Amino acid sequence: MFKPREAPVDGATTVYQLFEPEDVDDAPLPVILFLHGRGECGSDGLAQTAVGIGPAIRKDPKRFPALVVFPQASRGYGWRGFNLDAAFAALDDVTGSFDVDPARVYVTGISMGGYGTSAATARQPERFAAAVPICAGFDRTAAPVVDRIARIPHWLFHGDADAIIPVEQSRTMAAVLRARGGDVRYTEYPGVGHNSWDAAYRDRELMPWMLGQRRELT
Repeated sequence: MFKPREAPVDGATTVYQLFEPEDVDDAPLPVILFLHGRGECGSDGLAQTAVGIGPAIRKDPKRFPALVVFPQASRGYGWRGFNLDAAFAALDDVTGSFDVDPARVYVTGISMGGYGTSAATARQPERFAAAVPICAGFDRTAAPVVDRIARIPHWLFHGDADAIIPVEQSRTMAAVLRARGGDVRYTEYPGVGHNSWDAAYRDRELMPWMLGQRRELT
């Protein structure tokens, strides 16, 4: 179900995990890039599947008829620099090795990885058909290209009792994207703290919505 793979980055070799769906015949497949939170940083190559979308996949893999890419960030500086390079290297490895649909590439992340979601769309806004940041907000790199990011459909999730990342971060992000004409959904969970990702990835509407988004290929 989950398999380790390697991708070269700046002369180094990084390990990521890949979920391959079984009994799916509708190739080319969509691809989801998942960016984990701070607690899963490291180099074991496994922790990034233990929180967020990974447990949701393990519980009901048939809900996820897509290749799901799990890079792992090293400790200390979030999804930027080498870590973001490694995430894109893993994504490039999958798109270059499998029969994938380039019009159906998505990015989602939780907490630190939610900020990483906007960092990824800021770097390559033309690549993603949809973005799903959870309990986060805009990465600092997003401001110069926010108009291009707004062209990507977004679904944001946050708990209004989050004591780690204030819910205002998602509220502001949703408002900014909408002000620029973006297609934005926003789900706020009353009384929920920082872990809004379990409820988000359980949402039965999320995957059909995400996988139903397609970008125009030029």
